[in-house]
Amino acid sequence: MSFLSFEIKARCSDPARIRKILLVRGARFKGLDHQIDTYFRVPDGRLKLREGNIEKALIYYKRIDRKNSKRCDSTLFHCSEKTPLKKILTRTLGVLTVVDKKREIYFIRNAKFHMDRVKRLGNFMEIEVFGPVRAATKLKKQCEFYQKLLGIRTKDLVADSYSDQLLKARKRATGNG
Repeated sequence: MSFLSFEIKARCSDPARIRKILLVRGARFKGLDHQIDTYFRVPDGRLKLREGNIEKALIYYKRIDRKNSKRCDSTLFHCSEKTPLKKILTRTLGVLTVVDKKREIYFIRNAKFHMDRVKRLGNFMEIEVFGPVRAATKLKKQCEFYQKLLGIRTKDLVADSYSDQLLKARKRATGNG
């Protein structure tokens, strides 16, 4: 399944405040998921295998890294727990990095909200608004509306993925960056 989304990611110092706003707005809580995202080495975009209790999928996506709302073109394949996919991808492509996180998942119509506690990185908030390509302008505005509603400050926005942040931290720790 391919889809278009507009999204933002931000550091989150007050998850309880965000949670309260979402629930007051009628957000549906899907659950708390412990997710392991294994990123594989690919020549273009990002390819990850998400292994969680709620979400299990192979996800390929392309996105420009910038702090404000950004377009993300994705293709998603839902997986079962017993798939040999991880072994095949590891052997053929190699593992780039692994992201370990606990994620609270909320929905309001076509908008998905995550509150993430990422191992070695801290607390984050993500907004993803999904829809057809023909609605790109509307999706971008909707993402920005939720950013304002939740009081996410520009200075807290993050441009890159968790995988990129972990890779940068690893380079700093080994003196290669």
